[in-house]
Amino acid sequence: MDRYFKRKVVEDDYKTLCEEDNTQSKHTRVEINFSDIPADPGLRKKILDYHPNERDSIRRHYLLKGPYQPHDHEFPRTQFGDRFRKFNPAWFDDHKAWLEYSISKDAAYCLFCYLYRSQTGEQAGGDSFDTKGFRNWKKKDRIQIHVGNKNSAHNIARQKCEDLMNETSDIRFAFERPSEQNRKDYRTRLNASVDCVRFLLHQGLAFRGKDESEESENQGNFLELLRFLANHNESINKVVLDNAPENNKLIAPEIQKEITEAAAIEVSNVIINELKNNVFAVLLDESRDISVKEQVAVALRYVDTRGCIIERFIGIVHVGDTTAPTLKLAIEHLFAKYGLSLTQLRGQGYDGASNMRGEFNGLKTLIMKENPSAYYVHCFAHQLQLALIAVAKNHVQVASFFNCVTCLLNVIGTSCKRRDILRGKHYEKIVEQLESGEITKGRGLNQEITLQRPGDTRWGSHYNSLISIILLFESIVEVLDIVTHEGISSDQKGEAYSLLESMQSFDFIFNLHMMKTILGVTNEISQVLQRKDQDIINAMTLVKVFKQRLQNMRNDGWENLFKEIGLFCEKNNINIPNMSDTFVMRGRSRRRTESITNRHHYQIELFYTVIDLQLQELNNRFDEINTELLMCVACLNPYQSFSDFDKERLLRLAKFYPSDFSEMDLIILDNQIENFIVDMRSNDAFMNLKGLGELAQKLVETRKHDIFPLVFSLIKLALILPIATATVERAFSAMKIIKNRLRNRMGDSWMNDCLLTYIEKDIFSCIDNDLIVQRFQKMKTRREKL
Repeated sequence: MDRYFKRKVVEDDYKTLCEEDNTQSKHTRVEINFSDIPADPGLRKKILDYHPNERDSIRRHYLLKGPYQPHDHEFPRTQFGDRFRKFNPAWFDDHKAWLEYSISKDAAYCLFCYLYRSQTGEQAGGDSFDTKGFRNWKKKDRIQIHVGNKNSAHNIARQKCEDLMNETSDIRFAFERPSEQNRKDYRTRLNASVDCVRFLLHQGLAFRGKDESEESENQGNFLELLRFLANHNESINKVVLDNAPENNKLIAPEIQKEITEAAAIEVSNVIINELKNNVFAVLLDESRDISVKEQVAVALRYVDTRGCIIERFIGIVHVGDTTAPTLKLAIEHLFAKYGLSLTQLRGQGYDGASNMRGEFNGLKTLIMKENPSAYYVHCFAHQLQLALIAVAKNHVQVASFFNCVTCLLNVIGTSCKRRDILRGKHYEKIVEQLESGEITKGRGLNQEITLQRPGDTRWGSHYNSLISIILLFESIVEVLDIVTHEGISSDQKGEAYSLLESMQSFDFIFNLHMMKTILGVTNEISQVLQRKDQDIINAMTLVKVFKQRLQNMRNDGWENLFKEIGLFCEKNNINIPNMSDTFVMRGRSRRRTESITNRHHYQIELFYTVIDLQLQELNNRFDEINTELLMCVACLNPYQSFSDFDKERLLRLAKFYPSDFSEMDLIILDNQIENFIVDMRSNDAFMNLKGLGELAQKLVETRKHDIFPLVFSLIKLALILPIATATVERAFSAMKIIKNRLRNRMGDSWMNDCLLTYIEKDIFSCIDNDLIVQRFQKMKTRREKL
């Protein structure tokens, strides 16, 4: 808290710190959604087509972003006579400040001339670099001709752009030149506002209050926090709120949004700089927000300079529909915003919806048409959940059991009164068990529990629900008995009686423990698959482990399961049928059924059949991962001194990525792989590695990634392949916190900025206030009076 209570004013020379406060009427400013402004120069409308009050804001926006220069784009070739030529990305380095390239038009443009070029006919190359675009790649000298002499149209436009961004050249600044003390006060005031914004963004809290007037008892989180800060720091108190100049308080909602936008830009810059020009995978999913708007969350997966697998949320985009072309367009716009290209993609991760994974018109197909190396991997954790759902659909008794569980959760879980009764009954049971010595006291033991519903997303299975039913079984029976006798209506009494009868049957208890055991195995593996640092080899291994555990359960698990069920039935006075007696199916004539024993029914027809359905469904669901690509990836596994190593398959893996390995690289790689495996097997530092991620980190740590760069590139490509879309699912969970029912009118840009800083708070916490202040000063525009 020292940073809040003992603020030391920095003596930096901020020439532009004292500006007019943007607290004029909303009617003096035209709101612009900068996220809708295209980055591609070929898609922009003319600057003169914007309203006069908007033009300077649009110009500043483009100048702050800089020229659109997609260095990593695969530039198409155009035939000139008997030769094919293309745009040379090295020209960007020669003209960093103004040269742009349009992917949509395959043409070069001038940013300065687009923003300020005068109508001068054919001077300086006419409008080739302005509206039409320059495409004559064989004549590079035309670019220098366009620049022209000191008084050319290009240089006049450049000077106007510099004047626009240099506010000290404004005549009003000359009249209002602040004193040194005013600059210090402004810096202190701005830092206080930034600190308040930081806290609210970090906690995901609302900024505004319902009533922010001076008479209000609660002016909202931002103003109340600023007042608290002022009350505990005299230097801040002297320059904020009532002690600040009327036109320079820096508390207006527009100021709060601009500071947030500046913070979000700095966070995204850290992510993009960390990614640099490396390849990456994209994770994407769609969901509705509280205002029933379709949102698409996008995250990137890449390997950083330390060799660690990183997944970062980069934005959320509102889309009109969720068709594959719309989703692809949304990705392209977001990539263009950050200077990324589809050519950098080496992996796609979705949840398996038809609009994404469709073989002909799905999103993954549209992207792979442009970039065949952007391989798609179906979310592993999602496939596990689909396998479980298939069991409920394919086995009638299991489906009936889950229907009963759902009904039970509705009867007890939707009533506050019944929940309270359930808690009270469970509390009484705990007290009795403590007094009898059946259970012991201890920190964290005997916590209050209640019935849990399955999660709203696919990550939450019925596992926790079944656990809570087992723990609260006695209390649930008592609550249902109370409802049966004291229910308000006959429908309630009848429903409770039916549930009570079903719950106290052996069939219910058997299915309860059987599915709890199976789901317990799945739940454990599903949680591991959701880790951001999980790699494709470990994921494939985990699936094999899950299959093996199910098979072991089928072979040796019957006796333990039946013993567990027997103990539970004895404790709760539930009749256990004689396993040697003939099984009688309810609702079916005995004459039309084959005579079988109870043991045969529960062990063969139920226990074995359910596990067989699981295994069959898992084999079907994960058939995709048995592709040649992933089998080649498995050869990089360092487990047991690279026992799966296969040079031929690794060379085949490199051929899957022609953009990363040229013909010469493949020849070099052939020899490099041999040296690599000899070095790894003879080096004790690489003996006990558990996965591909640890191998990559150890290579960077020992600097061997510089010795074997091509092999390290193969490892990075394998690590980039996505495992699960948990990162974007967590983004939707954060969206429910940021945009809730009391903040359901948040704009798309405002929500995106809040989400980015909230989700990537580890980056946001490391960004210094000075960077945010400098970004804010560059963005801050003066309002023009009508």
